Amino acid sequence: MAAVLKVYTREDINRFTRIREGEEKLGEKVKLSKNDWKQSLKESEARYVILGIPEDIGVRANLGRGGAHTAWKPALDSFLNQQNNAFLSGEDFILLGEIQVEDLMLAAEGKSGKEKQDLKDLRELVRELDARVSEVIQTIIALGKIPIVIGGGHNNAYGNLKGASLALNQKVNCINCDPHLDFRSLEGRHSGNGFSYAFEEGFLNKYAVLCMHEQYNNKASHEKFRMESQRLYYTSYEEVFVQESITYKRALEQCLAFLGEGPCGLEIDLDAITNVPSSAKTSSGLSPLEARQFVYHAAQHKNMVYLHIAEAAPILSHIKADNKTGKLIAYLICDFVKGQNLAKV
Repeated sequence: MAAVLKVYTREDINRFTRIREGEEKLGEKVKLSKNDWKQSLKESEARYVILGIPEDIGVRANLGRGGAHTAWKPALDSFLNQQNNAFLSGEDFILLGEIQVEDLMLAAEGKSGKEKQDLKDLRELVRELDARVSEVIQTIIALGKIPIVIGGGHNNAYGNLKGASLALNQKVNCINCDPHLDFRSLEGRHSGNGFSYAFEEGFLNKYAVLCMHEQYNNKASHEKFRMESQRLYYTSYEEVFVQESITYKRALEQCLAFLGEGPCGLEIDLDAITNVPSSAKTSSGLSPLEARQFVYHAAQHKNMVYLHIAEAAPILSHIKADNKTGKLIAYLICDFVKGQNLAKV
């Protein structure tokens, strides 16, 4: 397992956490794994496991702009430097570390989606990444913990779903807030077909997408959702915000009602939020507040088994020293846990 996971130490965390007299930061209180990380998770009372996947191979394999590998550390920095207080305790978290992707990123270096062989190679690398992600996610969930995964491309939804399904020995449902259905053809693995592969391979049961963009999904994806309407469902951004035929709150309620009560994964692609730097940045999307509301309310589903925040690419921001994206991800992590806490009441 050591080959697929880089376990963080206290020294790693201290490099991020800025200590201030008279205050206590989350980074001072989060739990860490020992050398035997599985045993550490088993023994810990902390419920949430934070895991990074600093890669952009799947995005490039989908002919998108790279940069998603740069979200993990700014997000971690922002999260660890929030206050540890009555609203949120660092002791609820184990900061596990990151999926080992350095060898895969090195193998992908210089490869372009414009070249047929390069594209094939990138998609094979995503397959290897899938195996690593699903192995770690399966272990975390089997030990009764809830992974909070910071990507990386949305290709990692496949590993999350496969890992959850194997851990629970059943298909899992999923709700995704995303302009894209990510249900492209089975043409080799990339960030645009994580859900279609999970569906076809028997890991994904019901799948609902909130606020997809009508003109940014191909005909075949729409047709698949029409043919499999008992298991696939979406509401569009245009229905909610342009035509105003349904409220945002009601659209979210319908997505959750469609999924029912089985175990469920929670996915959000930061492409969905207006002007967040990403591989497919949008000028017409959700506000940060609406994205936070999505995560908070969806987290109240009593059988939510993981959170995945995907596709942010801070390196693509025109303001290089700005960490707004990292702060937004940190907010989403906190909103998820607070929603979960309400669900337990």
